[in-house]
Amino acid sequence: MNTKSKVVEFMEKQAYKPMLREELARAFEIDSVDYRDFYKLLDEMEKEGLIIKTHKDRYGIPEKMNLVVGKLQCNQRGFGFVIPDNKELKDVFISSDDMNGALHGDKVVARLISKNGEGRSQEGEIIRILERVNKTVVGTFENSKNFGFVIPSDTRINMDIFIPKSDINNAKTNQIVIVEITKWPEKRRNPEGRIVEILGHKNDTGTDILAIIKKYGLPENFPEEVIAEAERIPEEIHEAEIKRRLDLRDKTIITIDGADAKDLDDAISIEKLNNGNYKLGVHIADVTYYVRENSPLDKEALKRGTSVYLVDRVIPMLPKKLSNGVCSLHPGEPRLTLSVFMEINKSGKVVDHQIVETVIESKERLVYDNISDLLEHNDQEQLGRYAHILDDLKLMEELCHILTKKREERGSIDFDFPEAKIILDKKGHPIEVKKFDRRIANRMIEEFMLISNETVAEYMYWADIPFLYRIHEDPDMEKINEFNKFIHNFGYHLKGTQEIHPKELQELIKKIENTREENIINTLMLRSLRKAKYSSEPEGHFGLAAKYYSHFTAPIRRYPDLQIHRIIKEFINNKINEKRIGKLNSILPKVAEQSSTTERIADEASRETDDLKKVEYMSSRIGEEYEGIISGVMPFGIFVELDNTIEGLVHISSLIDDYYEYDQPNYRFIGRRTNKIYRIGDKVNIKVVGTNIANRQIDFNIIQD
Repeated sequence: MNTKSKVVEFMEKQAYKPMLREELARAFEIDSVDYRDFYKLLDEMEKEGLIIKTHKDRYGIPEKMNLVVGKLQCNQRGFGFVIPDNKELKDVFISSDDMNGALHGDKVVARLISKNGEGRSQEGEIIRILERVNKTVVGTFENSKNFGFVIPSDTRINMDIFIPKSDINNAKTNQIVIVEITKWPEKRRNPEGRIVEILGHKNDTGTDILAIIKKYGLPENFPEEVIAEAERIPEEIHEAEIKRRLDLRDKTIITIDGADAKDLDDAISIEKLNNGNYKLGVHIADVTYYVRENSPLDKEALKRGTSVYLVDRVIPMLPKKLSNGVCSLHPGEPRLTLSVFMEINKSGKVVDHQIVETVIESKERLVYDNISDLLEHNDQEQLGRYAHILDDLKLMEELCHILTKKREERGSIDFDFPEAKIILDKKGHPIEVKKFDRRIANRMIEEFMLISNETVAEYMYWADIPFLYRIHEDPDMEKINEFNKFIHNFGYHLKGTQEIHPKELQELIKKIENTREENIINTLMLRSLRKAKYSSEPEGHFGLAAKYYSHFTAPIRRYPDLQIHRIIKEFINNKINEKRIGKLNSILPKVAEQSSTTERIADEASRETDDLKKVEYMSSRIGEEYEGIISGVMPFGIFVELDNTIEGLVHISSLIDDYYEYDQPNYRFIGRRTNKIYRIGDKVNIKVVGTNIANRQIDFNIIQD
């Protein structure tokens, strides 16, 4: 146990009363020559929020002083929640009056001021800011006679930033800028800053996406030393390395990806064994051969954590020389891979497996839609083109259905939310938004990746080697009980009140399939569950109903996969000793935290670019009429989703044929005079009446009968 842990454990004792630093030094028998180091350690612990120093210079732990340390998450309406570092504590509600100068994302200390009943969050007041995260802010500049101000693009930062005349630096009204904060906000005073970069006018092509990239701090270029290291990597594979591996270049191995994919991580092969079982091969790019631990490439990949897929570009985790070149499994090119061979019986159980370093040569670069057309519709063009691998593809389809059935039987939850495919022209303007379908070829690859991820995780767990797992914790039962109350309005009910099995949620998903309330119930169910993340502890995956799960199949674009490839290769080559185990135990929790954080940022940035282009797309369609389905009902209006996944808001004030009252228990509006009802799942015809690109908002009016 390290000194920090010992200090916390000491303070957790029931008899402990807050002590001065000198008293703590005596209690821990610190020599006078080591006082300075010990006091420095206490300062570090205070900055980390592990301990708190009172205004009388006494130290204690937050929980025993009615305090909570955590990250502040704000809402655009002014209030927020402190998400505690201590996962056993509940979120703390902070009203706009109790922010005391804290901004979204800051690490803070909150004092609990009251408790509400009925499962609602505790309330608190920010009393201290431990760490400021918004050193710079992206926003729209507005000029006036004697000063300027910046309206942050992130609506969760709901304070304008005051810019003195001397710090405007030639910015003009309606330009998107980056402002560096020079004075932090206080209780009734806005922050101050200076303009450090002008990105362009808010209506200029490309400024919108660039603003999102800057807002989330996404890297635009690789450091020179990283590019230099990548460029030194030879295109050809050394013959000695090929001889060291299992050579699969003569085997029928294929890739199936989207038409525009360039970073091909995974390839597959299949055969039917004499005993009737399937032998599935999943062959993953061996990125660790090129990216050595602690090299500049490796450090940069960990820093980025993941490739980020925005609507008009990819910000890769690795330089293109690797991501689109030597690591990508292009057809007809010899490539180094780490392969998992799984023998799977007719009920979908993996009865045997082997993990081995290999060299492959993909025979075909297949596209999801083409293969789906072939398997779903017996498309004659695709049939002629791929007759030589048709038997393999049919076998893959057969195995896919077996694996899907196996997962369903154990209770794996399969959300099938419609995703959007946004087509841009050469100038970056959206010209089409359509629904992206998960067809049979997509589902085949999903199932094969899932089973290999599971197989690898279970194998490494029983090997008792430190590892990185993909976990999905059991849901908070308070949230599940709230969700249960909601679905009761639609005639559904969950049995579990103390704990819940994923199978129960899966059965609910089946019951609501093709009903008017399907989308809203699925959405609220997803919000009731925790978010999946990475961990060095095998805590299981609730959503997949899997005891062991990992991310193994995408090392070109996800750092956790790269990390576990390194561990697996060391293990199968008998290179893991006690010293290495100690090192892995120390680095894996940090890798898990970094990877979870970068994944969340990438998801938010990707979602925001999609939302931006959807609003831009509808901006040129004002006055047009569409059919949609009511996807949500709130006191202020009705959300309507179109068939292409675009969602807009019908303000309640626009319903002028009657006075509509909000029926909260049943999530609907009822006309006082006409008794006309608008509820979730109803089909309605709408007209597009307005858009607000800055707020990512689309306004509809319902066309009255």
